Amino acid sequence: MSGVEQVVSQSADSRALAPAAVASQVGLMAAVSLITILVFNVLRPKNKIVYEPKVKYHVGNKKPPRISDSLFGWLPPLIHTKEPELVDKIGLDAATFLRFLRMVRFIFTIITLISCGILLPVNIAYNLKEVPKESRDILSMLTIRDLQHNILFVHVGATYLMTLAVCVGVYYHWRAMVRLRHAFFRSPEYAQSFYARTLAVTKVPKKLQSDEGIRAIFETVQVPYPTTSVHIGRRVGRLPELIEYHNDTVRQFEQVLVRYLKGGKIGKERPTIRIGGFMGMGGVKKDAIDFYTAKLQRTEQAVEEYRNQIDTRKPENYGFASMAAVPYAHVVAQFLQKKHPKGTTIQLAPNPKDIVWENICKSDGEIMRKRTTGWFFLFIVCFFNTVPLFIISILANVSSIAGYVPFLQNWQSASPKSFNFVSGVLPAAVSAIFGFFLPITMRWLSQYQGALTHSRLDRAVLARYFAFLVISQLIIFTLFGVIFIEDSVYQIVKQIGQHKSFQEIVDNLDKLPGQIHTTYIDQASYWLTFFPLRGFLVIFDLAQIVNLLWISFKKHVMGRTPRDIREWTQPPEFQYSIFYSNILFMCAVGLVFAPLAPLVAVAATIVLWISSWVYKYQLMFVFISKVETGGRMWNPAVNRILISTMLMQALMVLTIGLQYGWKSFAWVATIPPFVIVIIFKSYINRTFDRRFRYFVPTEEELRQATIHSQRGDAKGNRLSKRFGHPALHAELFTPMLHASMMPLLSEVYSGKLGRETTKMEEYGGQRMDAQVLPGGLRIAAVDQRDLEYDPAQYQRDRGELDWDARSVSTTNMLSDTSSVYGQKVGASSSGFVNGYNNYL
Repeated sequence: MSGVEQVVSQSADSRALAPAAVASQVGLMAAVSLITILVFNVLRPKNKIVYEPKVKYHVGNKKPPRISDSLFGWLPPLIHTKEPELVDKIGLDAATFLRFLRMVRFIFTIITLISCGILLPVNIAYNLKEVPKESRDILSMLTIRDLQHNILFVHVGATYLMTLAVCVGVYYHWRAMVRLRHAFFRSPEYAQSFYARTLAVTKVPKKLQSDEGIRAIFETVQVPYPTTSVHIGRRVGRLPELIEYHNDTVRQFEQVLVRYLKGGKIGKERPTIRIGGFMGMGGVKKDAIDFYTAKLQRTEQAVEEYRNQIDTRKPENYGFASMAAVPYAHVVAQFLQKKHPKGTTIQLAPNPKDIVWENICKSDGEIMRKRTTGWFFLFIVCFFNTVPLFIISILANVSSIAGYVPFLQNWQSASPKSFNFVSGVLPAAVSAIFGFFLPITMRWLSQYQGALTHSRLDRAVLARYFAFLVISQLIIFTLFGVIFIEDSVYQIVKQIGQHKSFQEIVDNLDKLPGQIHTTYIDQASYWLTFFPLRGFLVIFDLAQIVNLLWISFKKHVMGRTPRDIREWTQPPEFQYSIFYSNILFMCAVGLVFAPLAPLVAVAATIVLWISSWVYKYQLMFVFISKVETGGRMWNPAVNRILISTMLMQALMVLTIGLQYGWKSFAWVATIPPFVIVIIFKSYINRTFDRRFRYFVPTEEELRQATIHSQRGDAKGNRLSKRFGHPALHAELFTPMLHASMMPLLSEVYSGKLGRETTKMEEYGGQRMDAQVLPGGLRIAAVDQRDLEYDPAQYQRDRGELDWDARSVSTTNMLSDTSSVYGQKVGASSSGFVNGYNNYL
């Protein structure tokens, strides 16, 4: 028997491997998930700072429901807490994410009922009656793979019902979201916020870059309501980067001191640092404490000198204007939505904590250049991410290529159980590992391209990451499958082995369309291994094992600075863009395969139900929103559900076209769902979009709106303080050390240290004891009781209403606007650090 014939003879064995591989993955992930849930239930009561930080850190009186320490005491609050209470306690962004999960789980529950109630019985009955036993397996019997002729139109009809389910679910929840936004615009938190009645003016021409110029722009268009105050942005140069450089140096200095004084004892050897060199080789070795002490003294002096040199009268090309009332600002924003007076763009101002300040002042030419460069780098990043995709494709089809690789063929023959296990578990695991860093890179590139707000970055990452997942892991992955599955390439391989001419090979490709159809349906077995892994990862998110181990490691091995402890004890931020993208990708896979392989839709439904409960717990007790945007992620997320529905319809068009032939025009019957989705999208845009984006006040609301006087806004320069660049007011970090270690400082510095009290902006202006080094550098002592982040200070940082009563610098430092997913950008690049080292 020839090598090619051996490959063909393994076709039946390959079909038998898929069910075993799927079963091994499902069994493994189910067992690991159950163990993870048990571990979570045991760890939760004793590690509340990790599993329930929002019980201590919450805004105002919006404390989460009481949660019991019993084994499953976390379940009753999830069951009994409804949406109105969720909106009040966790914010509309979090409630919107949970409503989105409710919507998709409702849609997929209906789709599962359609698939299991209609399509599965049809598929099973046809396979038992028409398909020979040796040509089918337990998974293929549940799919559309071997169905032919008019029975296929049952599945076409199912796509109509599934499309209807999507439209009904989207309409119902879109209408509910408009009601939630209506209540959000009228809530005290929003109505009394200064930014809610402020407009942002960008692309201001040079001759109008002044407060008078901003006022003149509004006067030229005769807006319905006058402004109460205006403010043009002021140039700050490299000051933000220099401040960040200083603050990073403070962190490094604190870490060196804490490690050296760990356990309340001075270390045996003073810490050293190597300046210059490469990978620990070359350069000059210096005492780390002396080096950072001198460096901090230089950076403090450099910041002060830079501030004295800044001409704050130099304007930027952006500004802000406040209106007398929130409804007035929304009316004017709608009035100027498509107008560009004097070439400017005027829109509702974002929350100042949401602004990416380094991008707001960039010129159109610079933005265009960075966007072009950013798209190029994004293409390169996505291109190189196809390498792991290629690996995943090989792993997913390992049983199919075993005949070409002697090692795999021998392994398959010697140990079929281990072979089945690896072929089922490995592809999905590799996919999850390689997908971790891509959204971080995409976020950095989106910021580099000039996004003006962090919420805009979230929407950009959602759109780009979802597109990459669908194009690479769904579309290109299927094309790779066509190459690797022997049923689609067998005829070509056989004819090459028989030394047929190229023309004869081309003439004998008439069966290839049917083989392609079989191939992409057979890919369903991979997705049946993908969803158990996704379900485990969702439960793993609940357990937060990695976070718990990492904090424990840093505590016992690396030593913790007071600043570290303060940051770790705050609730972590929920990365909406990544979680939305992952959920949307699962929905896309489930929708695409729902009419072709109903078990995939069933698996998606189970994981979505698990996700809805897990993320409800996390948003209620663990995570916070970085900046409240009022559910702005809803629209892009729903758009991608509709796109996924059209992908489902496109694959059904391909299936009918391949089975019946394109000349028969039977595929035309699959076109109407496309038209339905397009019309539906147009309808919801006209019906909901305006009321979702803007406060549309009634005449009564306009009459009763709270009016702020021009004199009141001008008094104290409220607008310039609220929307002035944070670097103009930011206080530098003061080095902090545990109070128990402070007596050792005199030995560290071998000299007499001064003592005084210093004002700590990180502690809301609280005065603390400090020791003063000979060069004037202050090191503040932090008592044990002050290590964890102060709940009262947390409430002030998260609140909006009392902004004018507190320091802008505190919010600037705590919001850390120059970081992305904990990764410093801009200021932490090696070129920047070297440049400032030379400057200092």
